Amino acid sequence: MNAFVLEERSLADLQADLAAGRTTAQRLVAAYAERIDRVDRRGPALSSVIELNPDAPEIARELDAERAAGRTRGPLHGVPVLIKDNIATRDRMQTTAGSLALEGSRPPEDAFVVQRLRAAGAVILGKTNLSEWANIRSSQSSSGWSARGGLTRNPYALDRSASGSSSGSAVAVAASLCAAAVGTETDGSILSPASVCGIVGLKPTVGLISRSGIVPIAHSQDTVGPMARSVRDCALLLGALVGADARDPAMTGSTSRGAPDYLAGLDPAALKGARLGVARQFFGFHEPSDRAFVPVLAALEKAGAVLVDPVTLPAIDTIADAELTVLLYELKADLNAYLAQLGPGAPVKSLADVIAFNERHAERELKWFGQDLFVKAQAKGPLSDDEYVKARALCLRIARDEGIDAVMKQHRLDALIAPTGGPAWRSDVVVGDHFVGGGSTTPPAIAGTPSITVPAGQVHGLPIGLTFFAGAWSEARLLALAYAFEQATQARRPPRYFATVDTLG
Repeated sequence: MNAFVLEERSLADLQADLAAGRTTAQRLVAAYAERIDRVDRRGPALSSVIELNPDAPEIARELDAERAAGRTRGPLHGVPVLIKDNIATRDRMQTTAGSLALEGSRPPEDAFVVQRLRAAGAVILGKTNLSEWANIRSSQSSSGWSARGGLTRNPYALDRSASGSSSGSAVAVAASLCAAAVGTETDGSILSPASVCGIVGLKPTVGLISRSGIVPIAHSQDTVGPMARSVRDCALLLGALVGADARDPAMTGSTSRGAPDYLAGLDPAALKGARLGVARQFFGFHEPSDRAFVPVLAALEKAGAVLVDPVTLPAIDTIADAELTVLLYELKADLNAYLAQLGPGAPVKSLADVIAFNERHAERELKWFGQDLFVKAQAKGPLSDDEYVKARALCLRIARDEGIDAVMKQHRLDALIAPTGGPAWRSDVVVGDHFVGGGSTTPPAIAGTPSITVPAGQVHGLPIGLTFFAGAWSEARLLALAYAFEQATQARRPPRYFATVDTLG
């Protein structure tokens, strides 16, 4: 197995190679580790992988022995995957959310999704870099930067942002450092990096996948999701992640649903007759992007979709402050709870401890930007405060009840569609992010409903994505629609690691 054959290989391709004896899990682990060293750590030096799993070769050996004995656990058996560094593992890797404050931290057990991956036979190859603390530390942050992992770079143009906070997961998938990876999202943290890195990313309904063992921001919006180069691989990985977990209160309403066969629902003709609401309020932020979406809408119609154009989510732009209020209150409560369960040997035990740590180590932690959001969160009271209760109720009413649910019912829609965001902006650790677009991630994030982004084209050689979103528990339908769009357009182009947009040609 060499680096060349790893490029653009799907989960199905790798499983077929393993089943046919053309390779082994041990060889795949070694080959991906070599590619990570060559592409990620040397040149072009993407800095997407924060740590490799020292136990991966031995885990792969055990899985190869199982296969030789005639036992396989499913389509992920022996396949290496990467996970974001805010997902706990009880092994020799660290779980730090990119922060020096958690260096050396050893969680008491694997996150539930890690347990699911191990049970499915996947090899946890390593952990990916991220926007530190999943991008909730500062209002002037640079996406993809963490004190522990440095700045993740976009493989399409190395001076461009990989967005965030699941920056490393998106870049690693785009650069074929793995076939698929796991990210997390609170608002845009899967969809935005997936879009600007030219891959597929799915944010599920809150409650479909357990968050236990995830370094949290906010329990009302946090979720785990698959990231891959194709809708099919996203569906396959999603199936492995889903499972009932009593430790996550959000799963109470979903544990009886079971895990559907997401692969079985993929249909290249799924767009025929599908009613899609074009959310025009998320267009108009960037003229070249608007031009690029003209053929996208035409392709949807050619594939048989009925475009209801336009539709509007009323008042969605009025709840940004309310969303932030909710996130800050829940950050304090949820992060304190997470840190407390790390035990007496944990380097920090509360949000207040993290703030104090960052101040003591400002030369490394606060080098580029501060921690104003942490400070504001620390000043919040309990979740019983009237300010929090009213803000959360307003968010749900506007985004879900009078937003996605009402609009879909009014227009009899299968899904809403919008640009995921604009093309990647130039990374700037001094001024911070200055992206355009991206507001379409917010309604499903606040509502807790699913959304998926699929490569839709390029602007000056930089990828842009199309988002499909709908009501709760509609993952199977969204995957089918996204798959049909993907098959009709074949819009994804692999990265070529140009230094800057000027050299894209």
